[in-house]
Formats: sequence, C-alpha cells, structure tokens
Amino acid sequence: MDFNIYILLAAGIATTFFVATAIALHWAHKNGQFSNLDRGAQSIFDDDEPLGQVTDRFPVSRKKRAAKGK
Repeated sequence: MDFNIYILLAAGIATTFFVATAIALHWAHKNGQFSNLDRGAQSIFDDDEPLGQVTDRFPVSRKKRAAKGK
C-alpha cells in the first residue's frame, strides 16, 4: 500500500474527532452547561463536608507513624 493512504486515514480520523468535539461543545453551550460553573463545583459539598473545610485526610504512612512513636 502506498503511504498516502495512511495519511488520508489519519486526516479522516482527526477530522471526524474535530467535528464530534465541535458538535459536543455547541450542544453544551446551547443547553446552558457553561452558564454557571461555580454551581457545579460546589454541588458536591453538603452539611457533612461544608465548603472550604477539609474533613478527610490521607492515612499516615508506617514510617512517619514509627518516627512519631505511635
């Protein structure tokens, strides 16, 4: 096969991906998905974990725990 067929195939795939992305962004803009970005970012917080307060921590590793004497 000629090398040009691979270039045309790659260009076709890239064009299809670009068009699908443009359609998805147009749909999201038309339906108001970008109208209030802060509302979506704050929707994961509730009374158990209020906004701006860290309530979960990573466990301390065994080396650090041993160094602290626990």
